[in-house]
Amino acid sequence: MEGRPSLLALVPAAVTVVVMLSLSCSWILTGYMNTLASTLEKAGYEEGRDLFGAPYDFRYGLAGPGHPSAVGTAYLQRLRLLVESARAANGGRRAILVAHSLGGLFALQLLARSPAPWRAANVARLVTLSAPWGGSVQEMLTFASGNTLGVPFVDASLIRDEQRTAESNLWLLPAPGVFGNTTLVVSRAHGDGGGNRSYSAKNMTQFLRDIGFEEGVEPYRARIRPLVEALPEPGVPVTCLVGTGVDTVESLVYGEGGFDEPPEEVVYGDGDGTVNLASLVGPVKAWADSPAQVVEVVELPKVSHSGILNDKSALEQIIRIIDSINLNATSYQTS
Repeated sequence: MEGRPSLLALVPAAVTVVVMLSLSCSWILTGYMNTLASTLEKAGYEEGRDLFGAPYDFRYGLAGPGHPSAVGTAYLQRLRLLVESARAANGGRRAILVAHSLGGLFALQLLARSPAPWRAANVARLVTLSAPWGGSVQEMLTFASGNTLGVPFVDASLIRDEQRTAESNLWLLPAPGVFGNTTLVVSRAHGDGGGNRSYSAKNMTQFLRDIGFEEGVEPYRARIRPLVEALPEPGVPVTCLVGTGVDTVESLVYGEGGFDEPPEEVVYGDGDGTVNLASLVGPVKAWADSPAQVVEVVELPKVSHSGILNDKSALEQIIRIIDSINLNATSYQTS
């Protein structure tokens, strides 16, 4: 539709999807964002004209300054070119970046690693859905004893080693700046003198050693910790949609059997079922203190991490926000 900025959606694509479909394939066919994509199409957007997909391999991530990340860096380069081509194809109108989950972290790094004039010329706004800005306690479960992600009849310990190899999982461990010294994991098998040992986001390297993942200690210390210690401001207006009121892993207690067995106790808190509320909104509130950074947060009660892509109220909010941006609105009413 004439006069509107183009939309780019950042979605995770499994390697099988990349292999099965050509490089020019329709991102809608991956199925991950079918409902959101169809909703945007009903609103008048057309794939390839003013709606573009930017799939990424969710196993890979990025690293802090001075540490190259071949796959992640190449993705940011492709994304930058896509943003520029989308703008050029739409009369110079700036793009709206719509990113779900880890896509929000990639989008933030794209903006942070781009000069201010480039951001101003190419991106109108960043809209994130369930972005795990400060990581997730659930990732400690993944590293410690494995995470079946709800798939039945799967032994978590059998997939744990593979999950540990994912660069992005290290990236998504709880960030010290968000979770601080809060105890996230307790082990009854690793304390001195028969006591317990506690782990927080600030002694993550000890946690990685104790779970038997020594090879992850140096990559976390050198590559990941500098990346997550302080999140940069996006440098463009940002709207964050977050689910709340869904039971989310907040702490774990492992027994005498150590980390080769499932946790004896799981304590749940607020969040979207995957990402803790502190991670979803904490860093965003810090950005709001900057006079140069425009920030909006929309909380969606009882909407889960993946449900935000299918929930009717969430989809209505997404369309309302995008429409308000198109109309150069500075505020909108949430339902």
